[in-house]
Amino acid sequence: MRETTFPKHFDGKRFYNPDAPQAPGYLDALRWKLTSRPEPSPRFIPDVEPSIPPRRVEGSGLRATLVNHSTVLLQQNGSNILTDPIWSERASPLSWAGPRRRRKPGVAWDDLPPIDVVLISHNHYDHLDLPTLRRLAARGDSTFIVPAGVARLLRSRNIGPVHELDWGEELSHSGSTIHCVPSFHSSSRGIYDRNRTLWCGYLIECQGRTVYYAGDTAFGAHFGWIRERFGSPRLALLPIGAYEPRWFMSRVHMAPGDAVKAHEILAARTSIAIHHGTFQLADEGLDTPRKKLAACAPHDSLLVLKNGEFAEIP
Repeated sequence: MRETTFPKHFDGKRFYNPDAPQAPGYLDALRWKLTSRPEPSPRFIPDVEPSIPPRRVEGSGLRATLVNHSTVLLQQNGSNILTDPIWSERASPLSWAGPRRRRKPGVAWDDLPPIDVVLISHNHYDHLDLPTLRRLAARGDSTFIVPAGVARLLRSRNIGPVHELDWGEELSHSGSTIHCVPSFHSSSRGIYDRNRTLWCGYLIECQGRTVYYAGDTAFGAHFGWIRERFGSPRLALLPIGAYEPRWFMSRVHMAPGDAVKAHEILAARTSIAIHHGTFQLADEGLDTPRKKLAACAPHDSLLVLKNGEFAEIP
């Protein structure tokens, strides 16, 4: 592993994306909403066939199950890691308004095995879902890992134990070393907290291989930084959805073609597409990202799973 120092990303008050365009502001968001012409999608699609993951995966195997959106269950070496879990009906601060679930989770809550580690990439509502985190905390035995500034929110809801990491920091747990790595995105849960907390991806080292979870991110130089520091990941989880209109979304979300380029820069042996197919958060249709990816991805190593589908990674 080569040592690479990630660039500065905090000005003393707010976090920012180094050497990259900054996330759009509230006036940009207002312009988007006033001019938005979303591609129609069904209100609900009843095509999910839930799977029941094993309680543990022992030995040298690695199993990745797409639950929904950016929620992936990673099972290896007897340890279970869950990324950005959401089982709620809405990705919203409100139970009666906001983006509503269009597909059910691919793993029923009662079939979810014990979770050792929960990785939170940032505080947006489709990635940090407090009702789901409270349910996980109530089950016990889960450790929550969050980017800088986010622990306060979880602790205020009695969710823990929780550990904060900045870019370049790491934590060892359950036989894995979890590294906090850059993403190009933004954060906020309200009007006055914009970019007060960090956003990130995670690199999981276990049994001599690495799994990269990109979180939410625009395309950028960080993929090269991550490969330089950690080498090529055995598995990468790359977002492909919520990318239209590009004038607004390109600074915070990758389009499918960007995910193909990221896959190539990382030289990942296998990648799985995430952040699609459950919530319609932008102007493209619910299943347009997977169709676009199929059209532009020449690699059979870049997988598009349905909710509940899993991949066994040798």
